[in-house]
Amino acid sequence: MFFSFFWIWGTFEWKSIDSNSIDSFFRGLVGACGISVLCNLIRVYNFIEKCSDSETKTESKPSLFSLGNLLRGNWIKVLQFWFLTVLLSLVGSRVSSLIVLEFSLRAISAWASAGLDARYRGLDLLLTQCQFSLGCALTCTLHFLHQGAPHSSLSLFLAAALSWALASACHSLWSHVATLYPLHSRAGYCGKCSTLLASGHTLLASVQRAVVFAFAIASVASTSTVHDHFLSQKDALKFWTPLTLCYTMLVVYIQADQQRQTGAEALLHTVVLRLGALLVLMLTVGHWSDVLHVLFSFLGEAVCLLPSQDLLKAALQGEEDMRGAPVTKQRNAMNRSSDR
Repeated sequence: MFFSFFWIWGTFEWKSIDSNSIDSFFRGLVGACGISVLCNLIRVYNFIEKCSDSETKTESKPSLFSLGNLLRGNWIKVLQFWFLTVLLSLVGSRVSSLIVLEFSLRAISAWASAGLDARYRGLDLLLTQCQFSLGCALTCTLHFLHQGAPHSSLSLFLAAALSWALASACHSLWSHVATLYPLHSRAGYCGKCSTLLASGHTLLASVQRAVVFAFAIASVASTSTVHDHFLSQKDALKFWTPLTLCYTMLVVYIQADQQRQTGAEALLHTVVLRLGALLVLMLTVGHWSDVLHVLFSFLGEAVCLLPSQDLLKAALQGEEDMRGAPVTKQRNAMNRSSDR
């Protein structure tokens, strides 16, 4: 009943933003499939790395990915998937474009602050944080590419079908790895597990390249959408320039604050700051529907991050290991010099 109310309301009231509710649904479905693919591939990579660490260490730490917790409650993941589909369908292209540009700016700031020597530092954490932003990137890209297309519904249906097939394949791969990889990796008679055993360590880099490519295309689409809806008016640059500078300073502050504080609470605090600033921005220059779309984005970020506690824990543990690695190397060097 809740979804039906918003769906009917969106069909009649937001026609100026999303002219076809069927196209909006297909775009939301593609975005939810992209989020599902991202999460499943990261889980596969983390599980493989944990299994390889437990084989090389005599005293292995307890795994963060309990098999019972992962395979239990698939209905929750299904509910999360369809809830994200509805939310991404309701969020308009204007707000989606701003979310994409904000995350791109934040990712560039994180890369610049990490430095060249720490190119893999915080990669898991950044990929985990980009879930809803990735969904918005896919939806706003599809909206930009299908503007004025005569058969947009058919094209979006094909894109949704391909995305569904890819998401189903990644979910099947994750289920197979979570149940059978420890056995098959030792036996060596499973093609999937043998391939992951040989080249699974490159999976995260492949996911990173795909996400960067998706955001690069979405940034072009988002820039065009923001220009058409916000910057095309007379004297708009005089108003948007100070707002952009203030928002950039806020993103840099959030990035520095996140480096000082670690944990899931800090990530949720970051989400509240980011979307709160976007809400204030929409209250200043947007429409009432944009404000409502930002509130939907709050729900979308919560739906993405709250069920991803296993990914957040693995990313934060990897961050701590990265920070502790130089200290360990320095201690080993001091011990070697003292022995000499």
